[in-house]
Amino acid sequence: MSDELTFDVPFVLGMMRLHERPELADATHLADWIEARLDEGLDWFDHADIYGNRECERLFGEALSRRPALKARVNVITKADIVLPARDVSRFGVKHYDTSPDYLNARIDTSLEQLGLERLDHFLLHRPDPLLDADATAAALDAAIDAGKIGAVGVSNFLPEQWRRLQAAMRHPLGAHQFELSLARPDVLFDGFYDAVIADGLAPMAWSPLGGGLVFEDVLGSALEHFAETFESSTAGLALAWLRRLPGHPAPVIGTLKESHIQALHRDSNLTLDRATWFALLEEARSHRVA
Repeated sequence: MSDELTFDVPFVLGMMRLHERPELADATHLADWIEARLDEGLDWFDHADIYGNRECERLFGEALSRRPALKARVNVITKADIVLPARDVSRFGVKHYDTSPDYLNARIDTSLEQLGLERLDHFLLHRPDPLLDADATAAALDAAIDAGKIGAVGVSNFLPEQWRRLQAAMRHPLGAHQFELSLARPDVLFDGFYDAVIADGLAPMAWSPLGGGLVFEDVLGSALEHFAETFESSTAGLALAWLRRLPGHPAPVIGTLKESHIQALHRDSNLTLDRATWFALLEEARSHRVA
């Protein structure tokens, strides 16, 4: 595992749907799958405690325990602070956010136990919590870094003033920010949000980088097909290349676990878009000309 946060891969492998893939339910088969990705140079894996109601972390950890040598090669991100209704111990059974030190410490320890790791390379607060006690949460996160339980702390889906309030209370710098960005949903590029991420030195990560399939539909989908033929690329590979062309080179977090899809995206990962092509795709995505 790396000692500092660098996304030197064309994309991060999202584990959100791991529990839905029966062929990967067997620990040996999943270990084979993980090792194949590592051999391809893809070593960042994105988890969250709510993925599969904690089942995805457990499955991944079982695979690593089956083949312990892989533990030194993987880089693991996980996220926490969302409490699902089924895990709410109050009488309300309500989904909510919990960034209290006790809760986060418990989640970090449980994730380490389930994954069978000594350290999480990156730990993200999954959603901004209106009840965040920035000083208390910052102290807990700093202590977890000092203890070697996590390599770095980041955030997901936070607005600038939300992550800045947390950062102001922390001794260690925030590392990454994971947020929604794709050709189908490029708004953060025009409202100052993305500029704030880059200006504050956060490593950008784009979840739903294919817009949940929206990039393949209607006018945008037709445009991607046309350009993909020109570049001899897949449409998905072209959509990810559009993201990586941005300053800061955001790391797309892909959701597919299918080997053929991953390998196709990896083959297309060297594609670099020229400025005119980038804006041509943007015009198709926004359905109007650049002003």
